[in-house]
Amino acid sequence: MLKLSYVTQKMSFSSLCRQSASETSLMEDSLETLLSQKSNLNLLSSGQVAFRDFLKSEFCEENLDFWLACEDFKTLNNPDELIWRATNIYEEFVRTESPREINLDFYTREITTQNIQHPSPSCFALAQKKIYSLMENDSFPRFIKSDQYKDLLDAHIQTTWGTRHHQH
Repeated sequence: MLKLSYVTQKMSFSSLCRQSASETSLMEDSLETLLSQKSNLNLLSSGQVAFRDFLKSEFCEENLDFWLACEDFKTLNNPDELIWRATNIYEEFVRTESPREINLDFYTREITTQNIQHPSPSCFALAQKKIYSLMENDSFPRFIKSDQYKDLLDAHIQTTWGTRHHQH
């Protein structure tokens, strides 16, 4: 089983609100910005947590989990770990009928299946690009209109206003 403790890490909403204003300066309506946000201790940023909660409510959080697993995978240098993690990511997300199967077309699934025969940091690149596109064009626009996003904006405004108010 692929270890994604940073993905499934539970965080209270109040702890999310305390994250830095620059990190929560929000996504500027951009999935790329949301996904590039960094948080302390290798945890998800507050925006990523809110987006994942939204995806979970739509029964498709595996898309974000897969994308994050691929980002982590691309940083591996040890060949043995590369092989082990490639197999785990494939078995968890890509293989037909896998426990958290992502929505890939036949061609992309076949290319990815071939690529993991000789794992490299880019063996999931095509599948990751497809899932990113799916999130960007489908899930993210709905997220921007969701209560989770509105709550995140409200928390950011309260945090920013509270910080500025206390400085005077």
